[in-house]
Amino acid sequence: MIVSSSQHWDDAYARKPVDQLSWYQRTPDVSLELIARAGLASDEPIVDVGGGASHLVDALMDAGFDDVSVLDISRTALAQSQARVGARGDRVHWICADVTTWQPARTYRLWHDRAVFHFLAEAADQERYAQTAAAAVAPGGWLVLATFAPDGPTTCSGLPVVRWDSDGLATRFAPDFVAVGELREEHVTPSGRVQPFTWILLRHR
Repeated sequence: MIVSSSQHWDDAYARKPVDQLSWYQRTPDVSLELIARAGLASDEPIVDVGGGASHLVDALMDAGFDDVSVLDISRTALAQSQARVGARGDRVHWICADVTTWQPARTYRLWHDRAVFHFLAEAADQERYAQTAAAAVAPGGWLVLATFAPDGPTTCSGLPVVRWDSDGLATRFAPDFVAVGELREEHVTPSGRVQPFTWILLRHR
């Protein structure tokens, strides 16, 4: 299982400044748009899967959310986020784990994942991920998911990815989740390349 290599991701984050990595976003606008559609109260729990050094945790705290968890397989990425947010990070639940083997100790109102799921090439890993999400998201809760689109890159950080359209993602997470929204993003990397993403918003039945 390629995504389970914590050393690979520690090396990726150690090799370059975070603002030079292809997945870097100063402001995670699409994530925030879809999270806003869920209409959460500020005290409802959110988990950012693969959050690493993402600025989403900053944006969520700025928006008043006070129960945010960030999960990543890379301790290096999490340490970079902790250093960036400073004392505010004491309010965040930092979790270093592989999402395909993680056993959540609680439930969340919203699960967010920008670009972890597309690294799962094996059906068994995809199924484990879907089962974990179904167990971790409270009934009536939300799943915000982004993968490379069918015309997106075939690799990222030197690893192969599986590209998805919204119908394929909706089918993969059925019957526990039902799709209620979707959109396409053309992410521009720090080097100027365009990476098309499929985004989907699902509701736990």
